[in-house]
Amino acid sequence: MTRDFALMIKPVGALCNMRCSYCYYLGNEASVRSVMSEETLEALIQNYIASRNGEAVSFVWHGGEPTLAGISFFERAVALQKKYLSVGQVCWNNLQSNGYALNEDWCRFLKENHFDVGISLDGTKMIHDKNRRDVKGNPTYNTVVKKIRLLEKYGIKPDLLCTVNSESVKRPLEVYRTLRDLNTGWIQFIPVVNHIGNGEVSADSVSAEEYGEFLFQIFEKWITEDLGKVNVQLFVELLQHACGYPVSLCTLQDICGNVLAVESDGSVYSCDHFVRKENYLGDVHTPLSEMISGPLQSSFGKRKQEGLPEECRACDFVSFCNGGCLKDRILPDRRYYLCEGMRYFLQGARKYLKRFVKLNENKATQTEIMREMRIIRDEEA
Repeated sequence: MTRDFALMIKPVGALCNMRCSYCYYLGNEASVRSVMSEETLEALIQNYIASRNGEAVSFVWHGGEPTLAGISFFERAVALQKKYLSVGQVCWNNLQSNGYALNEDWCRFLKENHFDVGISLDGTKMIHDKNRRDVKGNPTYNTVVKKIRLLEKYGIKPDLLCTVNSESVKRPLEVYRTLRDLNTGWIQFIPVVNHIGNGEVSADSVSAEEYGEFLFQIFEKWITEDLGKVNVQLFVELLQHACGYPVSLCTLQDICGNVLAVESDGSVYSCDHFVRKENYLGDVHTPLSEMISGPLQSSFGKRKQEGLPEECRACDFVSFCNGGCLKDRILPDRRYYLCEGMRYFLQGARKYLKRFVKLNENKATQTEIMREMRIIRDEEA
């Protein structure tokens, strides 16, 4: 049986209409800067659907900035999906965008074709505009918020994707409240860890200690006041894990390599963060089922557990974080760069998790759970 997997597709490669200060993709050695051809698109869709053996198929369109491919590109993609889907098979599309180019036509298309949408927004206006400017150097926060409201006009509540950088990490509750009050329902925090060699990171990267404090402050606010009102990806995963359910976030899983990256020229790589010559698996004309189960990808996936340091193996929290993302295991002992921060966060969250599990087993309402969580918080004050 083919190993379960998903694709992150880059229809325009590294082409983008913004110049974010922390972008890791523009300088990638193997990144492509062109629109995917129709021939490559069809080969990809036919290949991917065939590899799923009648199961659900999920397409994640990423970048660069995928909207630069144009609406006609995605209209063709949807038509090809319908052409190759087998009877009873379903397909989901997720567009990950900076939102800058969205307009009425885009929103109408996304709504009519049932796309999920993720929009990048770095919390507050000040932080966002410092790091996320357009190609002319202009600030983009006001424009992106308008596009979020435009999506909502069409009944689309986008996920908000917020990077946590050296600036935003110092203002956890301000960042959280700003995102929460947009009322879209889902928030993802993505730590910026840009390596510059020898275990060092760039100035805009977060430190482990600050990241842990950032997460804990927001978690405590969320679980005592906003449970059920807004979902924060990492926190939802943590509650699921505490209750004995599997996690879905790839950075938390024990084996890597379940999300292949597809460049606009049709080349396929082990992971979005490993678009490198040594992680090239083939192109879209080679069966994806062979790539995901092949020796190169199998070896890549096993690295996460086989390279786990003894300190990690002995940690109380290893079953949740599994040593973090491979790209960030840059400390001298091959530990996760954000390890100490995650440990701080999880130690602080543990007292809430124990009580949450019991309340959940007893079918407590979210209002009742938050009341109990506030009691725990106030006891510690």
